Amino acid sequence: MAAPLPQLAGLPPQQQQPPPGALREISPVFLCRIGQETVQDIVTRTMEIFQITRATQLPNGVTQSHAVYQDRFGKLQEHLRQLALLFRKLRLLYERCVEMTSDLQEVPTELVPYVGEELVSVRSEPCSPGVIQERQEVLEKVHQKNQEMKVLMDQMRNLLWDVNAMLTLRK
Repeated sequence: MAAPLPQLAGLPPQQQQPPPGALREISPVFLCRIGQETVQDIVTRTMEIFQITRATQLPNGVTQSHAVYQDRFGKLQEHLRQLALLFRKLRLLYERCVEMTSDLQEVPTELVPYVGEELVSVRSEPCSPGVIQERQEVLEKVHQKNQEMKVLMDQMRNLLWDVNAMLTLRK
């Protein structure tokens, strides 16, 4: 399945694609790894944008150096431009990955089913009696802890109700 890499904006044509012999080695897994790195770059850029905006003072009458303002504004614009490029790259990687894996017969299932959907039964191996007993004990402990927490929440709710009632009577 010889497929070219997605065109990346901003790179010269000789750096956009590997040599023709390397095209056979490109797999969806490799593209997903590049996509993962791209998502990490997106998160890093976004964090940097938030740090720049947090460090920027609001214009509340305090005179700030125009050069500092222009510098921060330039950095912010560059980060936003790079962020847009990274999102385009991610979109291209996604589309290429979908294109490369469209011939797979297996349809991925959702991890969390929608309301009203039937749950797909998972085939499980029979467990030993010890494992079944341990599971039952854990379930009983969880049920007991849930009951204890419910009692504590009810007590806390009643206590807060009493405190609020006393505070309103005080006014």
